[in-house]
Amino acid sequence: MLFNSIEYLLFLPTVFVLYWFVCNKNLKLQNLLILTSSYVFYGWWDWRFLSLIFLSTVVDYFVGFKIHGSRDNKIRKSYLWVSILFNLGLLGFFKYFNFFIDSWIDLLGSFGYEQKSVWTLNVILPVGISFYTFQTMSYSLDIYYKKLKPTKDFISFASFVSFFPQLVAGPIERASNLLPQILTKRVFKYEQGVQGLRLILWGMFKKVVIADSLGWRVDLIFEGYQSMDGGVLILGLVYFAFQIYCDFSGYSDIAIGTAKLFGIELMSNFKFPYFSRDIGEFWRKWHISLSSWFRDYLYIPIGGSKGGMWISIRNIFVIFIISGLWHGSNWTFFMWGLAHSLYYLPLFLLGKNRQYITDDVAENNWYPSIKESFQMGVTFLLTMIAWVFFRSNSISDSFDYLYLLFIKISIPTDNRGGIVFIFILVMFDWIMRKNEREPLYLQNKYLRWSLYTGLMLLIIGHFNIIDEYPFIYFQF
Repeated sequence: MLFNSIEYLLFLPTVFVLYWFVCNKNLKLQNLLILTSSYVFYGWWDWRFLSLIFLSTVVDYFVGFKIHGSRDNKIRKSYLWVSILFNLGLLGFFKYFNFFIDSWIDLLGSFGYEQKSVWTLNVILPVGISFYTFQTMSYSLDIYYKKLKPTKDFISFASFVSFFPQLVAGPIERASNLLPQILTKRVFKYEQGVQGLRLILWGMFKKVVIADSLGWRVDLIFEGYQSMDGGVLILGLVYFAFQIYCDFSGYSDIAIGTAKLFGIELMSNFKFPYFSRDIGEFWRKWHISLSSWFRDYLYIPIGGSKGGMWISIRNIFVIFIISGLWHGSNWTFFMWGLAHSLYYLPLFLLGKNRQYITDDVAENNWYPSIKESFQMGVTFLLTMIAWVFFRSNSISDSFDYLYLLFIKISIPTDNRGGIVFIFILVMFDWIMRKNEREPLYLQNKYLRWSLYTGLMLLIIGHFNIIDEYPFIYFQF
């Protein structure tokens, strides 16, 4: 079920009413409703794949008890590996099986061996498998690292794994954050609900009005890039940079806002990443739930930055390349991750990778300084170049696109109107940059409600009832 669909606009208020007016006096009944609603939400695409979520839930539920109840560290680690291998096995088979088989065949072909891809299967990628496998693994990992004790309440645990607002595209929640909220009785808070509705409205605007309006422009340019001049190719990159940002952060806003309606707080996933002054700051503000997951559960366990210079450099490449491949089974994602590791490495070697942690751009000012503007411009340019690999169908297409962009240099002329949408977004984001949780809030109630009305009219005007535009990150 898509957030930007008529079905969801009927589904959400129905679940909300049942949750607060029918099941409100019984926590177990509320969690059972969450679980049932989440399975209906996910099964709307394909009921067969519910078995994968259920299996992952059952495995980690019992593994959690084994890890917690074992005093021998080797046994605890063995059970942890059961969880990791099972979940990564699911992810690897459904997402990467054909990729590795085809890559192996191509490698043999490069040495003159003619092979047919007899092992390639028609494997359908389950929606959101990259997200919920990581989420359920966090339960076993948090128990292993003694951040959490296992719960005996299977319904609550299954609700944590399948919580429908963030099930298919995040944020990737930690068990130590989300599960205690599900196990605790919730009380409806008016202000929390209002904040949730604002986030849903803002996220829907970013998705339906901006991302979808840029989407067809991006498709047109990337599909016909060979016949276009450099100026148009630059516009295509700018369009895609904001399309994917509005598409993914829009989903996260809707997910966080929806969770608030049910009395649950999810972690922030985006904090205005295009206002970053270097790549280090960009990755602390872009897809935060994934980058922090890899930091805590992969980068630090393999040594982080404490194992010497060469070990640290190795770990940086590992974390960025794996992050790239997490997004998809294509060498383009490998190159995207590699590009970001190369961007990040100079900052790390100079000891400047964490220089912008406590302050935001234009702190206590309306406008950025000349230095900050230059830094943001360079960072955005670097991320745009990397986005070419993310969006292209193949590595050769990526390099061809970049080659033509620089060879057929021309001044960008926006004859498709996409810059208007980008300007609107940047203006709103700049005003709201201090707090991503409070979009669209104005002190004057008349201005505030005028803004709400205007955004709703724009959303309705761009809402495609017949053919909804799916979220980009559903394919990951």
